[in-house]
Amino acid sequence: MKILISLQLLGLTLLCVGIFHCQAWPRYTFVVEETPYRRLCSTKNILTVNGQFPGPTLYARMGDTIIVDVYNKGNRNITIHWHGVKQLRNPWSDGPAYITQCPIQPGGSFTQTIMFSSEEGTLWWHAHSDWDRATVHGAIVIYPNRGATYPFPKPHAEFPIILGEWWKEDIGQLYNETIQSGGDPNISSAFLINGQPGDLYPCSKPDTFKLMVDYGKTYLLRLINSAMQEILFFSIANHKVTVVGSDASYTKPFSSDYVTISPGQTIDLLFTADQSPNHYYIAAKAYVGGAVVYDNTTTTAMLQYNGNYTSTSTPSLPNLPYYHNDTKASVHFTGSLRSLADKNHPIDVPRKITTPLFYTLSINTLPCLNNSCAGPNGTRLAASVNNISFVNPSIDILQAYYYHINGVFGTRFPNFPPLLFNFTAQVLPLYLQTPKLGTEVKILKYNATVEIVFQGTNLVAGDDHPMHIHGFSFYVVGWGLGNFDEDKDPLTYNLVDPPLLNTIAVPVNALQKKGSLPTKFFRGLPNSLSKSVFFDEKMLSVGNMSWNWNLFPTKERPSKKVSMVVGNVIYLAGKLGANFINDKNYVCRK
Repeated sequence: MKILISLQLLGLTLLCVGIFHCQAWPRYTFVVEETPYRRLCSTKNILTVNGQFPGPTLYARMGDTIIVDVYNKGNRNITIHWHGVKQLRNPWSDGPAYITQCPIQPGGSFTQTIMFSSEEGTLWWHAHSDWDRATVHGAIVIYPNRGATYPFPKPHAEFPIILGEWWKEDIGQLYNETIQSGGDPNISSAFLINGQPGDLYPCSKPDTFKLMVDYGKTYLLRLINSAMQEILFFSIANHKVTVVGSDASYTKPFSSDYVTISPGQTIDLLFTADQSPNHYYIAAKAYVGGAVVYDNTTTTAMLQYNGNYTSTSTPSLPNLPYYHNDTKASVHFTGSLRSLADKNHPIDVPRKITTPLFYTLSINTLPCLNNSCAGPNGTRLAASVNNISFVNPSIDILQAYYYHINGVFGTRFPNFPPLLFNFTAQVLPLYLQTPKLGTEVKILKYNATVEIVFQGTNLVAGDDHPMHIHGFSFYVVGWGLGNFDEDKDPLTYNLVDPPLLNTIAVPVNALQKKGSLPTKFFRGLPNSLSKSVFFDEKMLSVGNMSWNWNLFPTKERPSKKVSMVVGNVIYLAGKLGANFINDKNYVCRK
């Protein structure tokens, strides 16, 4: 008789079947707590994990499983999400509040099992409640299996580079004020590289992050955009970078002077220290496609060569795209991504689509009593997919599904927009700005192959829209500016080597055009359970919108080949209108 034994010893979980078959799972402890940090000449308390900002890096190999015990010693509810990890048959540990779990309340704890499968490269983890992601985040590094190698020459060393934002205000207070006012949140006070603003900000020069290199050596940078709102341009003065991966999937190498990286996205870069030994700036600034207010500052770090030499008094700045709204530069970089697609890293792009979906992405407004809110014309800002804006359930949706709790969510999320209009017109009727409110999911057949076209609109304000799917990667087979043309655009799809990503930005309108983005995803693993997709909060404002989907296994029902699937929509940095709930005091109904 086989005996299942679980032991925790010296930071490892031993899972044993019988006596001779044991597997050690690394175990981490995350303590979420307030910690004082000084930036921009003043000190404030921020939520951190283990007192670190950015938080600790998790290390794994492809196919590993790790355990993370999360203890909430902070003053508000929180959850932790493992961004880009597929979590096959393990939705309970994915992390989005009110979708796959209730938040971890102050004083509470939650053990999460992180199950890696085909991911290889760089991902990241972050808080998935309110705007706590601004300071609660860190890198995930997934190495090849033992005995396997990178599909490029092994670098001399590697470094996580996390781009972020800093507000002088308390982030919890900023969030609450935003949802109460209904307007756009204040722009950040600074951008960050590995938690530091850099030389160009007051009181910041001594702590500027320094990247020490040896002449002639090649290095791997694991670049992560943890910024709340902004797509960022990134560059190293006088040094080209070679892109070799994105979102834990290898890409065909290509060289570039700069990088465009969306919130939530990761990009792996190689560079060689082949310039005259000196000090060179590493820099990042916002790319903003829409006509919105944004943080126009530049964060810097220092690339510093080891050795004896006399450095110039003023390091050179990199040639970032000159204009903040350089859409051409942004989409040129993103459009250059291609899957590696070699014999050791094959891809399988689905050709037979069973479920076509067309989703419009819009910024919206909701009416306020006496036009008393801070949105356009006294309204409250909102956002929607196919004209539905998310309303938080009273308990998490996954729990409601598994335990057959009625009344928590509906199943009528539309495949296509209920209202058809010229999505990219400069002038649109005001009645189109008001969305419906709901908690809707989409049902997909088991093993469905899905094509999604994301179509931006010019309602209220046009901008880029970063999109993320939980638990899934997807092939980005095409993109364009303007309204999607179902007859012409599919003829341009890349079905040979499209990039396999989990986060992508739908491009902004240009010359009265708006971006559309076709993507394909499917489940091809044998004996896999069906998957579910739920839209959930990330961060939404008039300046920038992002959506998350959750895909997770549903309860297996052999008699019905149906999966409980696509989820809901989106909402502004808070729960909308009179239906919004302040998360600090929100307790899931058990």
